[in-house]
Amino acid sequence: MTPTNDAELDIYVKAALGKKARDPVLLDVSRLTSLADAFLICHGTSNRQVSAIADHIRRSLKKQGIKPLSIDGAKEGQWVLMDYGHVVIHVFYESTRSFYNLEGLWSDARRIRTESMQQALDDSDGDMDDELDESIFIE
Repeated sequence: MTPTNDAELDIYVKAALGKKARDPVLLDVSRLTSLADAFLICHGTSNRQVSAIADHIRRSLKKQGIKPLSIDGAKEGQWVLMDYGHVVIHVFYESTRSFYNLEGLWSDARRIRTESMQQALDDSDGDMDDELDESIFIE
């Protein structure tokens, strides 16, 4: 399946949020690289949570018939890279995410806010808004 719109990308976000992935950011990189159409970046607060998020994503997407081309880093729990072809998911340990700053490296990419991301913000009563840079949601 090749995601063609924000709603189709939301299944990847839902899978990540299913294990409480923190601060998901979805980048449209289709005009910037041939590597993928979108990057989903999120983090966990421990190595175990990072691995659990990645495993949950893999299993959730597999149930929907979506299989990864490759998964790297799952055992270490610092940075799990999940390549689904048109979507690449980066699940970081919190400090590792800050260090590599992929959002900054891909700052020219359009930020996408999916329905699940909005719901997560609404459910947290705006607590996440305080932690996130509002500029990441400008389209």
